[in-house]
Amino acid sequence: MRRLLPHPLVSAGLFVLWLLLNRTVAPGPALVGLVVALLGGWSLALLDHARPRIRRPGLALRLLGWVLLDVARSNLAVLRVILQRDGDRRAGFVRIPLALRDPQALAVLACILTATPGSAWVEYDSEEGWLLLHVLDLEAEGGDWVRFVKERYEAPLMEIFG
Repeated sequence: MRRLLPHPLVSAGLFVLWLLLNRTVAPGPALVGLVVALLGGWSLALLDHARPRIRRPGLALRLLGWVLLDVARSNLAVLRVILQRDGDRRAGFVRIPLALRDPQALAVLACILTATPGSAWVEYDSEEGWLLLHVLDLEAEGGDWVRFVKERYEAPLMEIFG
């Protein structure tokens, strides 16, 4: 059974999504959806991904709370930047040196930084370990952003995935 459905939840989700997008449960679209769902589950199995090992689930929940709070604050800050139209505000890029090397933790960090309005993950150099971040409201040299990302996100992620 595991061979037919290596990722049953993914396949089920794809099947339901297919039916919702087609807005019908007629046999034709349902059969095509079943094929898409099976192919999606098999494709995911081919990626050969490792299961994440979360060492500190309590800290992970706390980090989730911080991220939600930061997203809300960031939305307000972006709104303020747009409405005020100050000449003092400027966008720019910040290069942040990271000690974080775990691919899954880096993926979570990328999601966090891109989901937060006003910032976007642009590039990551895995050999040298730096991240290029685009920021909508950049202060002086971006030192505050470097400290913020390292203390608020990188340090907890290193404990969670470390």
